[in-house]
Amino acid sequence: MSSRATFWRALIALAVVAVSLYVALTTPARLGLDLRGGTRIVLETRDSPTVTADREATDRAMEVLRRRVDGLGVTEPSLARSGERRIIVELPGLKDPREAAKVVGRTAQLTFHPVTGTSEGPAGPSGKDGARVLADPDAPGQFLRLGPPALTGDGVEDAEAVLDTLEGRGWTVDLSFRDDAAKQWARITGEAACAAPADPARRVAIVLDDAVVSAPGMQSSVPCGAGITGGSAQITGGFTPDEARDLAALVKGGALPVPVTTVEQSTVGPTLGAEAVRASAAAAVIGLLCTGLFVIVVYRLLGLLATVALALYGLISYAAVVALGATLTLPGLAGFVLAIGIAVDANVLVFERAREEFARPKGRGGARRRDLKSSLRTGFSKAWSAVADSNITTLLAAGLLFVFATGPVKGFGVTLAIGVLASMVSAMLITRLLAEWALSVPYVRRRPELTGMAGPGRLRERLARRTPRLMRHRRRWLGICSGLLLLAVAGIGVRGVEFGVEFTGGRVVQYTAERSVDADTAREAVVGAGFPDAVVQSTDDNGISVRTKESGDDEQERIRGALDDVAGQLTVERDDLIGPSLGSELRLYALIALGVAVAAQLLYLSVRFRWTFATAAVVAMTQDVALVVGLFAWLGKPMDSVFLAALLTVVGYSVNDTVVVLDRLRELRRAGGSIPLESLADRAVAQTLPRTVNTGMGALFVLVALAVLGGDSLTDFSIALLAGVVLGMASTVFTAMPVALVLQSRYPESRGAGGAGRVKPAKERGRARDRSGAVV
Repeated sequence: MSSRATFWRALIALAVVAVSLYVALTTPARLGLDLRGGTRIVLETRDSPTVTADREATDRAMEVLRRRVDGLGVTEPSLARSGERRIIVELPGLKDPREAAKVVGRTAQLTFHPVTGTSEGPAGPSGKDGARVLADPDAPGQFLRLGPPALTGDGVEDAEAVLDTLEGRGWTVDLSFRDDAAKQWARITGEAACAAPADPARRVAIVLDDAVVSAPGMQSSVPCGAGITGGSAQITGGFTPDEARDLAALVKGGALPVPVTTVEQSTVGPTLGAEAVRASAAAAVIGLLCTGLFVIVVYRLLGLLATVALALYGLISYAAVVALGATLTLPGLAGFVLAIGIAVDANVLVFERAREEFARPKGRGGARRRDLKSSLRTGFSKAWSAVADSNITTLLAAGLLFVFATGPVKGFGVTLAIGVLASMVSAMLITRLLAEWALSVPYVRRRPELTGMAGPGRLRERLARRTPRLMRHRRRWLGICSGLLLLAVAGIGVRGVEFGVEFTGGRVVQYTAERSVDADTAREAVVGAGFPDAVVQSTDDNGISVRTKESGDDEQERIRGALDDVAGQLTVERDDLIGPSLGSELRLYALIALGVAVAAQLLYLSVRFRWTFATAAVVAMTQDVALVVGLFAWLGKPMDSVFLAALLTVVGYSVNDTVVVLDRLRELRRAGGSIPLESLADRAVAQTLPRTVNTGMGALFVLVALAVLGGDSLTDFSIALLAGVVLGMASTVFTAMPVALVLQSRYPESRGAGGAGRVKPAKERGRARDRSGAVV
């Protein structure tokens, strides 16, 4: 039976690795805009006097926008509806968001009007009959009186920007009309051609969004009554190449059925994206190498095999991401790298249980009860419960990120979830196969010290000689934790919480300057440009960051011009614009996500454990979140959506660590007889402490690599997770376990409920003490 199970496991593992290798070699990764550079615009449809901006109107608007984007010539653009009223437009490689926003977001109502005369008065609104008075583009200070629209842009079949070299008109926009519109165009031009040569009525005005872009007069060759046949027209106006192409895209796309407004706009330069990819890749490689080296030193041959499985984990995770078509973002890369630490956790759990099984004596004789292979199998079997519980809690956090987050952070949730599932395959399938194969070799079986299972490890040896009586001082630990919590709350109250632009609304532009400039000089320049409330920061690598309240492109040009004078030529590396309504909405979603995370973890743990244990785990988790928030408040660091991703990851990691200890305490209680719960808690902490330290070290290697190499984009993210990992390890011992003991003493289980509440016969209690004490 065992050989048959091993065969099927080997077959499945080989198939998974083979498919992953094929997908990784044949399918390119879909990089997000923050990695390959480009512009991302989020538009929100609004009600018009005649049309309600419902789901159907938004879909029609998206099709119009798709035609416009196609006219811009952007490679691989992406448009998707988000919710009922929002449209996400991604334009890879587009460096200047201003022109894109003008083209994408304009209503673009194109109409053709007969000119009825001229006027010296200012432009005015449309009359009841549709007549207008608009500025004449060919005569500054003059105005044209226009008749009702005789033709709309719906009749335009195609529009193309063309350089007119024959007539010398420069860049123009050539139009072609559909059949019915072509006849209407011939009628309009035919009527205009019948007017006298100097009569304004000989002109036809082409109006785009209440502005005359061109008002050509009919040449003498246009016959009166017949007009211009063939269904074509030409818009002139001294356009630049970009203006002609943008106008052609607007006309070709047609009019939006409902008005739209920009609620979010983000631009990342290609250089910044390439550097982020290199930095994250370097962090992944260095973190994996350091983690692998650490695991090999601690677990020897098993550690080497686990490192091979970790490398295959990376292959499987990457293949899953590209196979699903998921967009790989910068936070997503961080999630991918972070999942390395999660993959290490499952291996460490199994190896520590295998060590315990191999070291366990058989009865009173003290002989080995199991060989290496059977000890390993038992280790996998007993570790499964803790592995499953800890990974499910992380998956809950990843799922919440996917539901509540937006943009790149959603990608973090996706890659984190994929990484967790891939780590299960890596540890419970591939590592097991490799380890069982190695332990079946006679040379290895005769030398248990090579495997890393023969020795308990230095930390476990010290704990075996003397188990720390930590829970005797549980009230002292709770007092210290309460003091730290008060310190964090004081930081939030005194320094305040600095929300990022994503949660407050506003605009942040990151520049690279030609020469270095200090923050005070840059700030004076920005204040002199009329922005006294702007937050200006500079870095050593000639970087300047300017944060303002919501501002348009014209205001940003003023800021850029002022900085040009003191820092030389500037290059925009990143430009993020968030509308105030979207900022408040994202802030609300962040609070909901954290609240749901706490409730979801409490619900799951209550099912898996008694409610007292679940409450203790959630208390420790909430404390970790509060301490990380307080740390950022004292440091004055902004809290944005990437910080939210870090917090939800801390939630998963904190519960992950606590679940392992609680799972061991539950196991000891079932065999503990009349041993006091306090002593069992000390044993649970002592027995799982090597796993906690070894797993924490694996995660710390990765996070330090991210903090050092990840650049500004991931530094704060890494700091939050570093703090969360350290606090999570500490809160398990000094918060979760003491709280669990306090709750258990006040709300004991009823007699017969199992665990420590059931009194066993003396002979059975003795055997239970032997079993529980042998591994300490």
